[in-house]
Amino acid sequence: MTNFPSRLSRAFALAASLLAATSLATGAAHAQDAEGIVVYNAQHESLGRAWIDAFTKETGIKVTMRQGSDMQFANQIIQEGDASPADVFLTENSPAMTLVDGAGLFAPIDADTLAQLPDNYRPADGMWTGVAARTTVFAYDKTKLSEDKLPKSMLDLADPNWKGRWGAAPAGADFQAIVSALLELKGEEATAAWLKALKENATPYKGNSVAMKAVNAGEIEGAIIYHYYWFGDQAKTGENSKNVALHYFKNEDPGAFVSVSGGGILKSSQHMKDAQAFLKFVTGKAGQQILKDGDSYEYAVGNGAESNPKLVPLADLDAPKVEASKLNSKKVTDLMTAAGLL
Repeated sequence: MTNFPSRLSRAFALAASLLAATSLATGAAHAQDAEGIVVYNAQHESLGRAWIDAFTKETGIKVTMRQGSDMQFANQIIQEGDASPADVFLTENSPAMTLVDGAGLFAPIDADTLAQLPDNYRPADGMWTGVAARTTVFAYDKTKLSEDKLPKSMLDLADPNWKGRWGAAPAGADFQAIVSALLELKGEEATAAWLKALKENATPYKGNSVAMKAVNAGEIEGAIIYHYYWFGDQAKTGENSKNVALHYFKNEDPGAFVSVSGGGILKSSQHMKDAQAFLKFVTGKAGQQILKDGDSYEYAVGNGAESNPKLVPLADLDAPKVEASKLNSKKVTDLMTAAGLL
């Protein structure tokens, strides 16, 4: 004979268990919502913090920032996959964005956010967007080099006459983005040849600022860096750049490459609305104004946005046209490894 009360008790117990589990899950979801969004920030920490603080002040949405580097976070996101705790990924350069995009881990950016930027500062697929930009320059020792002695093209630095006279920071994501542009513009053979000459001619340094300091100290006559390291130092004491001037290659030269800093939303985000709002803020008027008024000295890229007046206007850089989504970080690191640079 079936024990009906026992079966009924078990049914009630199961129902209670399911209800408790549902309540816990709902509570966890609400707790997660209350925590706001998580931003993996590979941008300069001060700029990332400025954007986040202004966004939270305007919206009340809490943001947790985790600081790291372009490729560190890109590889981490790919490893985490759908389980990534990140909602938004910000980079200094675009190859890391392309890597994550290629793994299919980004959600489409809202159309009204994309509309805040010109086409040339975002990829065609709309899976991430530009948030800022920086230009390649040749930082040179103005006490040793006159303007008529400067290289006309970045490719001229492969000439044996430049051996031992210039430097770069080849291991960094900044420089690898420049090489990515060179690869896209000139092809694999020309890039491999230039990297071979780089290995033979240039002194390697750990970072753009270190390379600039070496120029300032007279160790080398010039270095390939991004522009804002010089402007940032000049805005402080100028002690690491007092002997340094910047040469802009222009003429759509690979050395005039403008690298786009990217922002993307992880499709695994549990806070999609807030993540979209954050990226809309960064690319909008208030977020781009921070670039103009702050101390990052990076270029604003939004429609009608103005950059710091001390900078050479973007329109005057005569930069080469490079589709950001085509910059290939994997091929670049392979070529640089083959050249003995990594």
